[in-house]
Amino acid sequence: MEDPYPQVRRGDGYAVAGLDDLGDGYGFRKVRKGLDVAAFGVNAIVMPAGYASGFHYHDEQDELYFVHRGTMEIEFGDGSIHPLPEGAFAHVQARTLRRLRNVGHTDAVYVCAGGKDGYVGRDGRAPEGEQRVSGPPGAAGGGPIDGSAAS
Repeated sequence: MEDPYPQVRRGDGYAVAGLDDLGDGYGFRKVRKGLDVAAFGVNAIVMPAGYASGFHYHDEQDELYFVHRGTMEIEFGDGSIHPLPEGAFAHVQARTLRRLRNVGHTDAVYVCAGGKDGYVGRDGRAPEGEQRVSGPPGAAGGGPIDGSAAS
């Protein structure tokens, strides 16, 4: 069977792709399927100016929205409307009615991640001898920037 996502770069335990590697045109880009994400749902949506999603809710999964490009707003079932400029987040519990609208003059791109059953805790670890995050080599103040530096 032909790979529906031939531009996705895959390795042992990872997959890397750009938005256009997962499809073209308007609508959903299947990030979960394209990158083989199993732990949670995630999609990117490309929405033209002036368009809106329909109101919807979920039975079980909360959603987190992130506006990557464009200017959007989110409307809830209680009638409240909140602006979502580029870089904004919105968390919505599963049973809460919501719809998103592109109120800008250009295409909007947003990412929606969904899941249930909670946070697994802070379980990131660095291999022995590695820092989790550091500044560029030779930069003033270079070194760890993850709060782990001794003061």
